[in-house]
Amino acid sequence: MKLADEVRVIDADTHLTEKHDLWTKRAPRGYEDRVPRVEKVNGRDTWILGDTALGPARGGGVIDPQGKKHPFAESQAVWTIDQVHPGAWDPKARLEVMDECGIYAQVMYPSDVGIGGQKLASAAVDPQLRRMLVEIYNDATAEVQAESGNRLLPMAVLPAWSVQESVREVERAHSMGFRGLNMMGDPEETGAPDLASREWDPLWEVCSDLGLPLHFHIGGSLTTMDFYGKYFWRSQSDYVKPAIGGTMLFLGNARFVINSIYAGIFDRFPKLKMVSVESGAGWIPFVLEAMDYEIWENAPAQAAELGKNPSEYFKSNWYATIWFEKNRGNLQALMDAVGEDNLLFETDFPHPTCLYPDPLGTVAPAMAGLSPEARRKVMGDNAAELYRI
Repeated sequence: MKLADEVRVIDADTHLTEKHDLWTKRAPRGYEDRVPRVEKVNGRDTWILGDTALGPARGGGVIDPQGKKHPFAESQAVWTIDQVHPGAWDPKARLEVMDECGIYAQVMYPSDVGIGGQKLASAAVDPQLRRMLVEIYNDATAEVQAESGNRLLPMAVLPAWSVQESVREVERAHSMGFRGLNMMGDPEETGAPDLASREWDPLWEVCSDLGLPLHFHIGGSLTTMDFYGKYFWRSQSDYVKPAIGGTMLFLGNARFVINSIYAGIFDRFPKLKMVSVESGAGWIPFVLEAMDYEIWENAPAQAAELGKNPSEYFKSNWYATIWFEKNRGNLQALMDAVGEDNLLFETDFPHPTCLYPDPLGTVAPAMAGLSPEARRKVMGDNAAELYRI
């Protein structure tokens, strides 16, 4: 039996490249020249905000229009939107790809605006314009969700420079039907408190009350992407560098798990859910064990203030996504350690490590080692419950 016949498959991590007219098409009168637009700079498509170049307007994928997959250095790093598969940026083409692959729904994250929306958070000085950029982005992706019949589920970007404005945008996103929120991992970059501060409690509260999970995608801040460019030794091949950076980004998401648990967030908001996106899960059992050991060794008074052992919070409050992991032929052991209710399947389409062109066939051998119930959970049932599909 094929996986798509066994369960309604939900892909918990993909990316949608921003169309060049996303902001100019929706800007209020008088703001057409102030919002992001694409112009040629030195012969290359470039995002421009005001008079400032924000960076290349890339295609955001490694799949060409004929469906062939290419290395990162030859594709996503240099392609424009005209060179990538239309499924990278066209919702209708994306639905066709999903149908071909046997996938019912996909959760979606940004591309050129920063995977956590961090470029929007730092792009404009004018507070009104900065807020407008986020709202227009969320308005546009809400349209994508509605027009797809809720098969494409973008995560709303938050104005992470302000707790108050983030709370306001969560309420607005909920009213528009969003199923989750894309949180910038290091909001202190934009002048806001860091996420351990209790100043963020209003955000945790509104997300908990509205049942909207918060997502921390790898590379979702300026800080993490800065480290991405430093992990590799400079003399490494340009083809090897993204492999090193990508691997370290997976492990880097442990800091969000550790910090959120040690900060006591889930004692104050036990219904709050968070998701570690595109990070894999093989590192999680080790990190949970290390968390229990390290806090009692270094901060016993603070450990005693937590309602339970740090490792226990993952199963009650966190999720992680998996796609390439086989766990040496025993994926069930990983699910038992992390929690079979806490893992979500992803493909990462159309990014460099994506499972394409046959994502379900690729993971079928690993999934065959799971119990039927666990297989259904990771391939779709867990995500269906989390995102109310």
